[in-house]
Amino acid sequence: MMLKGVRGLSKLGIILVAANLLVSCGGGTTSKAAHSADDTIGKEQTVKQDTLAKGKLLTRLKDSAKQQVDTVGLVKVKKDSVLRVVKAEKRRVKDSVRQELDKLPKHIFFTFDDGPLRGSAAIDSIAKAKNINISVFLIGKHANMSKGLKRDYQRYYNNPLVECYNHSYTHANNKFTTFYSNPVAAFADFEKNEKDLQLKHKIIRLPGRNISMYDDVRRIDLQSGVSTADLLFADGYKIYGWDVEWKIHGLTGKPLQSVGEIYNRIRNYMNNKSSMEPNNVILLMHDDMFQNKKGQDLLSALIDTIQRNTDYKFEFMRNYPFRY
Repeated sequence: MMLKGVRGLSKLGIILVAANLLVSCGGGTTSKAAHSADDTIGKEQTVKQDTLAKGKLLTRLKDSAKQQVDTVGLVKVKKDSVLRVVKAEKRRVKDSVRQELDKLPKHIFFTFDDGPLRGSAAIDSIAKAKNINISVFLIGKHANMSKGLKRDYQRYYNNPLVECYNHSYTHANNKFTTFYSNPVAAFADFEKNEKDLQLKHKIIRLPGRNISMYDDVRRIDLQSGVSTADLLFADGYKIYGWDVEWKIHGLTGKPLQSVGEIYNRIRNYMNNKSSMEPNNVILLMHDDMFQNKKGQDLLSALIDTIQRNTDYKFEFMRNYPFRY
């Protein structure tokens, strides 16, 4: 009986040692894309911290889901026993990382596409009234369509709570496959937009594509935009997509989801650490969603709900991501 007890303890010890050897929480993030070139458009007013030197919790979170189990050579230990122990350890690490991230600041990025349009002036006013930072991805062609839209662009440009970024000059004329089939011409379209709108930051969102290329990240939705994104990234641009979209009705321009739905989606991404960068959530909206009072009231209500119920910090996209 004593011999059996010793053998049982020995087997348990082997399992725990094996799990300890098989599960590692350290290591650096593997680079997915080459580092971007230096920003050549002036000097930033605020120097952004090097986020690549951070991200230890992010690395642990990613590694917890990638652990591979190797049972070769473990003759006396059942494979199922090892798998159970390793699985439990993965879950423990993931939960502990989430708990640590919950203690740290959380960041929300309000981004508005396609301006200037009807609705841009209201967005500008709401940002001032609520005292929040917002990011607008602008189309040069729209700014040159009328004197009124040119004024709306200038309002954005002169508002310290608004930062203006590049969404192409033509918005691909809404023919995205054709636009991206000629990457050189598409690249020139973004360059023209940067020059015409005097954009200060080498930050882009591709029209019709949820593609991200920045630092060590490369996330693709549709392949037809990749060659254009690669050219832009190689020239020093950072390309950002989004996590949550407040969808727009194509004909009426009205927001399709309620304030509660969007707020809950943002909270879920933040709480579950399921956004592209944990503790950072990018919300995509469009300027023409807020051209009437009803839409404007919805935007104000969303901001009020976030400010009332969370401690999220409203950030500019040039500071994305905050890593811990």
